[in-house]
Amino acid sequence: MARRTEKGVSKSKQPAQQQKRQPGRESLMRPVPEAEMRKYKAAGKLQGKTALITGGDSGIGRAVAIGFAKEGADVAIVYLEETEDAQTTRGFVEAEGQDCLLIRGDIGRPGFCRASVKRTVKKFGRIDILVNNAAEQHIQYCLEDITD
Repeated sequence: MARRTEKGVSKSKQPAQQQKRQPGRESLMRPVPEAEMRKYKAAGKLQGKTALITGGDSGIGRAVAIGFAKEGADVAIVYLEETEDAQTTRGFVEAEGQDCLLIRGDIGRPGFCRASVKRTVKKFGRIDILVNNAAEQHIQYCLEDITD
């Protein structure tokens, strides 16, 4: 019998806390994390602004993209290869009436970063906000094992 958790979801139905690939895919998680901020009352604080968000396809980046869209910002999302996650985030942004540009690539390449900025400026005419959110999680059991 599966153990019950705080929210009543059986432990066996929760997603594994680690995925073999990095970055992980939010689209594979069950239950799906909530990032929509359904009860949030927007005040138009970012009306007419443009945000460029790295790692905006899922997790904290997705929540930031949705929050910015609720406040009136158009959003450019840079993501590595999680296209399904990025398209889901775009749907949330567009549901708020804002435009969303998806840019797939590796921010570890400086040329790609410059091209991403150019694409964003070409599409929206400006960048007002930059959120450097892209990250990966690699477990280390001992501080001395971390080299960089």
